Order: sequence, then structure tokens, then C-alpha cells
Amino acid sequence: MEPTEAPSQQPGQDSQAGDTHNPEVVPSIEEMLQQAERKAQEHYDAWMYAKAEGENIRRRAQEDVSKAKKLAVEHFSNEMLMVKDSLEAGLAVETATVESFKSGMELTLKQLTAVFTKFNIKEINPLGEKFDAHKHQAISMVDSEQEANTVVSVMQKGYQLHDRVLRPALVMVAKAKE
Repeated sequence: MEPTEAPSQQPGQDSQAGDTHNPEVVPSIEEMLQQAERKAQEHYDAWMYAKAEGENIRRRAQEDVSKAKKLAVEHFSNEMLMVKDSLEAGLAVETATVESFKSGMELTLKQLTAVFTKFNIKEINPLGEKFDAHKHQAISMVDSEQEANTVVSVMQKGYQLHDRVLRPALVMVAKAKE
């Protein structure tokens, strides 16, 4: 073979397959790469936006919960201030008789009960009910004519807010008969 002759092609070889410097092929690969990079950047930007939006939603939700708690406490506190005012007014009366003092205490208790009702605070007074460890705390077991595990005496009432026990009732429970 002489040096001026073109190299012979092997059968089955494409003359353009091995030519990576072909101007028609290179721009399309570069364009594909640029398009892929643009798409990747778009996806990254969308992901960053979604991530930031998620963080903003979480932060706003935390702020909303915090504000709601503060507002609820503020509203409850305002109602309780009226009860405190009534107690102070009753104590300020120097010429109060036992009857008038008792009457004032009863009115104040009604006021407090109204506040509890307004905020869904319920009394747990389980006298005669079956003992419930979720709502009652047994102080002792006593002999009784009542059925075993029945509350026979309430030493201190309990309270619950909605369905959550704030304080269990302190009770005495009937022993099983021997």
C-alpha cells in the first residue's frame, strides 16, 4: 500500500462510527449535554423551592400552634380573673357574716364552675362507680357492703379536660368479700 492511498475499510465498518470529530455529530451531543444540564438545573431549582416551601409551611404551622396555645391560655386567664376578683371582693368585706360569706363563696364557686364548663373541664366524682385506674387513684381498700372494686368514698375529686385526665380522683375502693 502506498502512503497516498486511503486506508481500506473493513467490511461492516461505518466510516462515521469511529469519527468523533465529525462536525455534524459533535454539536448534537453537546446540545444533548446542555439540555440535560438545563433539565438537571430545573429539577434542582424545583427541589430547592419545594424544600424551602416545606420548611416555610412547617414554620408557619408551628407559629400557628404557638399562637393558638397563647390565645387559649389568655382567654382562660381572663375568665379566671373574674373568679379571683369575686374572691377578693368577698375578702374585702369587713362586716361579713358567716351566712353572707358562705353565700359569696357559693356564687364564686358557681362562677368557677361556669368557667370550667366553658372550657370543657369536667369533674370526676366517681362515688358508686366501678374503679377505673385511668380516672381514679385508690388510696385504700375498705370492707364494704358494696360490690368489690366499687368506689365507696371520694377523698378528692378529679378533673379532666376533654377526654384527658388532669388529675385523677382520690378514692377508697370496696374490697372483695372473703
